[in-house]
Formats: sequence, structure tokens, C-alpha cells
Amino acid sequence: MSAAPLSGLARLLVQHGRLNEADAIALQSAATTAKSSFVEQLRSSKKLSAGEVAEFSAQTFGYPLLDLSQFDPSYVPPGVLDNKIMTAQRIVPLYKRGNAKLFIGISDITNLQAIEEVRFQTGLQVEPIVVEDDKLAKLLDQLVEASGAKLKDLMVDESSLDISSGDEPQEEAANAEVDDAPIVKYIQKVLMDAIQEGASDIHFEPYEKFYRIRYRKDGILREVAQPPLAIRDKIASRIKVISKLDISEKRIPQDGRMKLVLSKNRAIDFRVSTLPTLHGEKICMRILDPSSATLGIDALGYEPDQKQALLDAVHRPYGMVLVTGPTGSGKTVSLYTCLNILNEPGINISTAEDPAEINLAGINQVNVNDKAGLTFSSALKAFLRQDPDVIMVGEIRDLETADIAIKAAQTGHMVFSTLHTNDAPGTLTRLMNMGVAPFNIASSVILITAQRLARRLCSCKAPVEIPREALLQAGFKEEELDGSWTPYRPVGCDICKGSGYKGRVGIYQVMPISDEMNRIIMKNGTAIDIADQARREGVRDLRTSGLWKVRQGMTSLEEIMACTNE
Repeated sequence: MSAAPLSGLARLLVQHGRLNEADAIALQSAATTAKSSFVEQLRSSKKLSAGEVAEFSAQTFGYPLLDLSQFDPSYVPPGVLDNKIMTAQRIVPLYKRGNAKLFIGISDITNLQAIEEVRFQTGLQVEPIVVEDDKLAKLLDQLVEASGAKLKDLMVDESSLDISSGDEPQEEAANAEVDDAPIVKYIQKVLMDAIQEGASDIHFEPYEKFYRIRYRKDGILREVAQPPLAIRDKIASRIKVISKLDISEKRIPQDGRMKLVLSKNRAIDFRVSTLPTLHGEKICMRILDPSSATLGIDALGYEPDQKQALLDAVHRPYGMVLVTGPTGSGKTVSLYTCLNILNEPGINISTAEDPAEINLAGINQVNVNDKAGLTFSSALKAFLRQDPDVIMVGEIRDLETADIAIKAAQTGHMVFSTLHTNDAPGTLTRLMNMGVAPFNIASSVILITAQRLARRLCSCKAPVEIPREALLQAGFKEEELDGSWTPYRPVGCDICKGSGYKGRVGIYQVMPISDEMNRIIMKNGTAIDIADQARREGVRDLRTSGLWKVRQGMTSLEEIMACTNE
């Protein structure tokens, strides 16, 4: 029986005298038998090196040649191709340009089937780049190993998805597991991608004619998927099962949580909230990573004088420290950083939260449960019978909670809490509006911190010329425009996925309560009166603190203008 005719790269190598025909036929036959590629067999036979084959292909077909040993695997665009296609076709995605073009690394440029399959799977225009087969194999092994480890960690069984509350029947959960196996895998993939990308929230949103999933990363929401509208109820039911929520109740909002165990030393909690909308239940999952609490105060972005003022207040024997800001501004991380500083064997620390977002050893944490009668105020009353040194209340929502917290601060305890106000001076008037007596505020509150999170510029940032008038209008003083610093703008690269920003930096207004401020409070002064006094005492407002980050090159002027008021 005659051998199969030579095809593709084997035929070209023979035609150009780089390989004799008998060897080419034998290698092609061996590749067919072993179900491997011709290039792989050629490299193994040592008839030609991987470098020689790549150089020949690039010269013959006029494609660029890339040395993968100089390529950072973290640049591989995530989620473009699955491992099965990459390993079967011996290709790797190298760079994605927008939503139109994908550059792939391939060692056999004549493998048109592989290129066509990538085009079909992605819907993108595919641009091949020649790479050496041995380096391609090494990169594929790294990618498969890395994703395999993450997949193994994340594809945990039901016992690892540990929920803190609720008593959902086991049979119902088991049936959901069996009936909706594709949904289970899909949700696990969504969670895995969100953790890998560093997202803070996942939104599952049903609409009349489509269903979408969005991630919030660095404070910005971005759409990542549009699953079929028909599976919206299955997705909602599955998330409810693993969050121990009532899957039959679709008329009212519900709150729950789930825990994803990544390893023996690391678990990530998800706070789950459902909301009935016109076209189904919207679900928001907040990703709570406990490692954020151990960053240390230096990583949060406080300026030296702000940091010192906060530390001085934290180490006082008693009093109240309040942190204020909108949802998602990092208040919990700031509070837990302070608790971590105080977390020593000789100190008794108790917290009441809804729910406890960060788990720290050595701290007694209580989840508020309004349905069971465990409110912030009842938890605080119980704390005071437990010989506490430090108390943290997740949020002061009502007068009763405020009264108990203030009395605790007045009687020898250090109390930390949060409020939802725009700035530090407004926090004091908010307490008065809640009904707290001015003399109680003056005798208990020792420091207030207002904060925001601004996106941090990526390393691809570039200097930008901003007119002097625009800088003055933004809030810079005339003497600050002395030419000793340069503002920067976002550019966009592979590392930041084209946004120009990577990570976030805190912007703070740290306001110690002085004797003069206490006098203003006692006279029922307004937030404007307190703000004026704070300015006279050298307290920087949020805009001024943000402009300082612009001077340091950490963020852009546009970002500060967007997240602070003048």
C-alpha cells in the first residue's frame, strides 16, 4: 500500500530541499499514527530544529516570527480560547485588538484547519504569527497547568460551598445539582473569571429581550457575557440554592452568602443580594477577599500626616472613630486595617456586621440577623456585657444604635463604625439629624475619615499638557503650579486591558475633632461651619487630597474630578 501524499509543510520542506522525501513521508505517517502534529514529529526526529522550521515558515510565507521565550504568559488574553482547542491545534492566543482581530502563535503555518477553527470559535479576524514549536509546547503546558490548577481549586463540591446560614433541604440542592449540571459549570466559570480578573462585584441582570452578566472592576462595570435569556431562572435558582435562600420566593429581595474554598489557607466569601425586577430577579454578588484586610495601613494611600492622625486616634483608650463614604469606597477595609493594628492577645475585640465581610482570627465577629432579632443595637448591648476593649459596628443606621455606640465610647471603650455621608463635616450633622444630642457627639467622636477610591494609572501612563486655567479651576493653588511636577493621562496597554488604569488608590479626608469643632457642635453649628473650621486647622478635603495624588502621578485629573466635589 502506497504512502499518503505529502501535504502542507512536509511538501514545502521537500520542495525547498530542506528535507528528503523519504524522511518527510515517514514523519508524516508517524504523526498520523501518534495523532500529533508533523512539526512535533520533525522536532523529535532532530532532522530540523524548531528554530529552523519556524525561520523557514516565516520566510516562505512572509509572516512575522516571534520568540516566545521573551513573551510574558500573563499577556495571553483570558477566556478567548479553551485549553482543548489550544492543545489539539497547537495554537495560543497572543493578543486581542478590540473586538475585531486576534493574533495567534502557531508553529505550522500550513495548518489552515486550526486557523479556521479559531476564526469560527471567536468570530474574530485571525492573524497568524510563526513561533517555534518547542517554545509553543512549553507555553501551552504553562497555560494548561495554571488554568488546570485554578479549575481544580474552584470546581469544589457542594460541601466546600459552605454557607453561613439557612437550612435548605439537602435533597433539593442535590436535585438542582443533577438537573442543571451545565448551569453549575457555567456559574463556576463566571466566579472563576471574576476572581482571576480581580472584580469586586458580579451582576446578573435580566431584561425583556436579553440577559447580561457584568463585572465591576476598579469601580467600573463592564459586560462580560450575554447568556441565553431562557436560562435566567435556572441561574437565579442555582445561586439561591448555594446561598441558602428561598428559591420559591421571587417577590421580595433576599440576602445571603456563600463561601468558595480555594485552598486550605484561602477562602473567598460572596455576599449575595437578589432583587425582583420587571423581567426576573437581578442578582448581585459582592466578592469579599479577606486578604485585603492584611494589606497594612501603608498600602491604603494615606498621606503621612493623615496616617499619623488616624493612628493617634486608634491608639486612644476610648472614643469613637467614624469612617464615611458611599458603598464600595473601601470603608470596611479601612476599619479592618485599624482592627488589625489593635488585634493583640491582651485586647478583646468584638464586631457586629451585616454581614461580616472579612474573617480575621482573634476578633469576635457577629452577623446581624434582623429576622431572628439580632440587630445592631441588641448585639451592642450583648458586647457591653462581654468585657470589650474595642467594638466595631458595621453601620450606624438608627438612633438606638447610635445612642448605645456613643455611650460605649463615653464609658471607656474604643468604638469604630461607618456612616453614609458625603464628607467628614457632614457626618456630625447627620448624627444630629438622627436625634443624637450635640453634647453626646462632642464627648465621644474623636476622629472622622471620609474616603473615596480613585482608579490608579497603569504603568503605560503618559505626560499630558493641561492649561493653567483648567488646573486652577480644578482646585490647584497658584504656588503649586511651579513646574516641579507633571500631570499624566491614561494610555491603555495589554496589562490594563486598554483602560489605562490598573487598581485603585484611596483618597481621604482625615478630620480629628478639635476643641473648637466641639464648641461649634455644642452650638448646633452646620456642616459648613465645621468644614470652615477644619480648613483653618489644615484638614484637606477630598478634592485637595485627590489633587495631591495627581501631583504624585498616581491618577489622572479627570478621575479626581469624577469622584470628588470641589
